[in-house]
Amino acid sequence: MRSAGCCINDVADREFDQHVKRTAKRPVTTGAVAVKEALGVGAVLALLAFGLVLSTNVVTVGMSFAALAITLAYPYAKRFVAMPQAVLGLAFGLGIPMAFAAVLGDVPPVGWWLMLGNVCWVLAYDTEYAMVDRDDDLRIGIKTSAITLGHLDVAFVMLCYLAFIGFWAVALYPYALGALFYIAIGLAAGQAVWHFTLIRSREREACFKAFRLNHWLGLTVFAGVALGYAVR
Repeated sequence: MRSAGCCINDVADREFDQHVKRTAKRPVTTGAVAVKEALGVGAVLALLAFGLVLSTNVVTVGMSFAALAITLAYPYAKRFVAMPQAVLGLAFGLGIPMAFAAVLGDVPPVGWWLMLGNVCWVLAYDTEYAMVDRDDDLRIGIKTSAITLGHLDVAFVMLCYLAFIGFWAVALYPYALGALFYIAIGLAAGQAVWHFTLIRSREREACFKAFRLNHWLGLTVFAGVALGYAVR
């Protein structure tokens, strides 16, 4: 579904992307990939994802329609919503309660808390991403969190990192994941501080570097959860 969403996003943004330095070489924008081809690939990927969902249960299948609707809406959110990064957070975050529903048949409170934390993480890293393109986005007239927040962008990013790490630490506390989990949480918080040193100047390349480093932050939290369960 991530890849299907990218296909839809690149088609929806093809007119905007040609005016943004970072996205001007995207294949749909340049014509290297036809619009029909991109939409066809996206449709096939979405159908494959739906086929996987059909192997679960009614609750999860029902949630998948909401997830699909949000995925389709996101590429157009930046035209109308002041903080489209929140829509992206919902699109990415819904996988968490869907996983709980697929296994348990319903979603316990921890599933929603983990989703909320994940939404905060998306808001953090996608605002860093938006900070890269702020000048171009202002010129072409689209909306992003970096534009909406103005000089509060750095503080907002750091608050979202704090919320992400805090929500996950508190939500998973009852599961007694032990020292390894909290060491990982501490390392993730340290990485968030590193991100602050990168984005506080609001320089394009430094903000893009911070965005790209988020896979390490996510991997750290994942490793903490996995290792905590392994030794529990």
